[in-house]
Amino acid sequence: MGIEIDRETFEQRDYDRFDERLRGCLEALERLLARPDFGVGEMSIGAELELTLIDEDARPLPINLAVLGDTLDPRFTVELNRFNLECNLRHTTIAGSPFQFLRREMEDALAEVRRAARPHGGRVVAVGILPTLMEADLQSHAMTNTSRFRALSAALQRRRRGSFDFRIDGDEPLDVSCNDVTFEGAATSLQVHLRIDPKRFATVFNAAQLATAPVLAIAGNSPTFLGHSLWRETRVALFKQAVDDRDPLARNRSRVARVSFGRDWVKEGALELFTEAVETHEALLPIVGPEDPLECLAAGGCPLLDEIRLHQGTVWSWNRPVYDPADDGHLRIELRALPAGPSVTDMLANVALLVGLTLGVAERIDGWVGNFPFDAAHQNFYRAAKNGLDSVLSWPAQAGDRSDEVVARVLIPSLLPVARQGLVGAGVEGSEADQLLGVIEARCATGQTGARWQSEMIRQLDEKMDRTAALAFLIERYHELSNSGLPVHGWDIDISTPVSTATGIGRKQ
Repeated sequence: MGIEIDRETFEQRDYDRFDERLRGCLEALERLLARPDFGVGEMSIGAELELTLIDEDARPLPINLAVLGDTLDPRFTVELNRFNLECNLRHTTIAGSPFQFLRREMEDALAEVRRAARPHGGRVVAVGILPTLMEADLQSHAMTNTSRFRALSAALQRRRRGSFDFRIDGDEPLDVSCNDVTFEGAATSLQVHLRIDPKRFATVFNAAQLATAPVLAIAGNSPTFLGHSLWRETRVALFKQAVDDRDPLARNRSRVARVSFGRDWVKEGALELFTEAVETHEALLPIVGPEDPLECLAAGGCPLLDEIRLHQGTVWSWNRPVYDPADDGHLRIELRALPAGPSVTDMLANVALLVGLTLGVAERIDGWVGNFPFDAAHQNFYRAAKNGLDSVLSWPAQAGDRSDEVVARVLIPSLLPVARQGLVGAGVEGSEADQLLGVIEARCATGQTGARWQSEMIRQLDEKMDRTAALAFLIERYHELSNSGLPVHGWDIDISTPVSTATGIGRKQ
């Protein structure tokens, strides 16, 4: 986020100085947004892809620093846990064939990680939650050894005043505790960045809030955690609880969690979201940078706003604003709800649907959102995460003065023309939009998401072997099919193929 984290403990004066600088950042941002030419430029798209390293037994392999040391690719960085890496895919203009560009970025990144991991006995998989994870894999020793992550963990633990307790319902409810923030590393995502003209920010952000639920319903790829069958997108529940800094008193008072869907539709623009993050959440990493943003602005420069970028990086809203000082400063919307995987084609299709539906809804925002309650959009998000294509979602009726309740599997095909209009209206080639939205249409027709494929595999495997062996078998087959490039709606549910003894999988006795 622009400031190097080289400390792990802080005094009250550090928090006071940081809070003062945050206020200066907000004032500087307000002045920047008042400039008529600020942030104006071509709409662009980029993404961050989080990956999981596994060994020959399909178990998490904690070697991210070693793999990072064996690659010269500047797009890669480490993540919270030692078995995770993140690739920052380069941005491209949305006009033309942006998804072909992102495909090359993803495939090149995956090939490079495979090359760098191979000498260490490692492989790579893109999946929302690795099914073979166990509690022992997620204790304090799992954390990547950097000052930033140690400082973040210490800050969250200090504010929480107790263990991190996880309660997730589902077919096999989970109730477990951890003494560190390391359970967060189990959740891996594909985070999309969309550059937006500041004058359109509120409109497009609200559209993204509405569009996220149906896209999440068909993109689910995290049906298990610690061997339990839970939500279609368990990552949503896991991540919220893994970095929750609220102690029991704060939770009882309904203080907003650091991972949230938001509190209301945006009225004015990005500034209100940045302000809300400052006013609602105390600083976790109070490190002040060398630049005074107001002095920089007075001198005619474009300030870095390091402190607000650092603070915003510790407030994990599912859709959140991003300020970037590059190109004389601009704004992006970070769309954080998508899981990693299953295949590159699936991820591109999910991005195309999310971006296209966001832009398509933005053109209809007055009629669709004007009388649609934010609470309904909020509820949609968690329904979609829990039940996937079987979720019942509220959606604005054509008249705009009421809403209908529709099963996601029925709703999504009706939204594909809206998504196509959004993409083509932004300049995406029609053939590219049709190809990727066709993947969504086929997935909806078969009902086979990544989550449903995993769940059905587990159901069949449970009859043949114990759950631990079943999950190892599952991830081996997932890894093979994912690398084939075939989208998940075409994956066979075939447990007849003999399992390699290299995986250590034994038959159920």
